[in-house]
Amino acid sequence: MVSAESDAVLYHDPQSRGLTTLWMNEELRSPCTIELVDLQKGEQKKPNFLSINPMGKVPALVHGDVIVTEAAAICAYLADAFPGPGMAPALNDRQRGTYFRWMFFAPSCVDPMMIDKARGGETADPARAGHGRAEDVITALRSAVTDKTYILGDQFSAADVVIGTTIKFGIMTKHIPEDPILQAYVDRLNERPAARKAEEINARYLRKLGR
Repeated sequence: MVSAESDAVLYHDPQSRGLTTLWMNEELRSPCTIELVDLQKGEQKKPNFLSINPMGKVPALVHGDVIVTEAAAICAYLADAFPGPGMAPALNDRQRGTYFRWMFFAPSCVDPMMIDKARGGETADPARAGHGRAEDVITALRSAVTDKTYILGDQFSAADVVIGTTIKFGIMTKHIPEDPILQAYVDRLNERPAARKAEEINARYLRKLGR
């Protein structure tokens, strides 16, 4: 087991899914050092980074001798590695099932649905696609946050970081239609100090990289 005191390095580009993990880091009171990887200069394809993530993608986390890639997996890992802020239900808490359900709904269903939208429509055969039809994805998202403050009710968690960032991006790009329930959820998340701070830090990184 890796000690939470081990050095944790989060590899990030400000125009990537790294914003999800940057926000997560702020919710956890910044246990990770941020290392910028400039995607526009191709730094993600250099041997030193490919030794961390052979996919040549960010975000990526190195924590001691552990490497974690994929934004949702990084958030889940960090929530357990740094449990102080209570960003994940306890192992014996039945809410943990709901927590994982919606955390991984984002990359497995919402992201593919938005890619379909970006390409101009739906997948040719929704019945064979893991994410099904776009309207079903939106209905499921609405059900996750209807009459609740957060995914787990009153408890904010890493699942909100992952799915909240995804919904926010989808609304911004219009790949998720305007919806009062989803917009109200995003508005609640935007009020969190850590979310605002992550946006400010990300803006500084953009300026640092000259974008």
